[in-house]
Amino acid sequence: MALLLDVCDGEYAVCRLPAGTPAPAWFDPQPFAAISWAADETTLVCRAGQVPAGVRSETGWRALKLRGPFAFELTGILAQVLVPLAQAGVGIFAVSTFDTDYVLIKQAQLETAIDALIEAGHAVHHD
Repeated sequence: MALLLDVCDGEYAVCRLPAGTPAPAWFDPQPFAAISWAADETTLVCRAGQVPAGVRSETGWRALKLRGPFAFELTGILAQVLVPLAQAGVGIFAVSTFDTDYVLIKQAQLETAIDALIEAGHAVHHD
């Protein structure tokens, strides 16, 4: 199944906060962001420019959005993207929403990722 992906504008950061940390005041969920709470950490994904100094984070990520929505009954949607990226040596950070998935790629590997996805039969929209 060929998929359509959009390269989202801007640079993203993945931040690690102490376990149980609520969404901080500086966290703006626009245009795309995610927050995950686990027993041992809180993870935020947001625009890199939002992250204050002193917050443990890794910047330099670009986001690819799979054009959904995808029914929960469909299988292998994310694998169709992740397998060609793994074969091309591209590291990822994946985030899923109710309707779709986002795959974050380091800026330095973005063109390699796009080439691998196109070679795998997917369409990638990049402005």
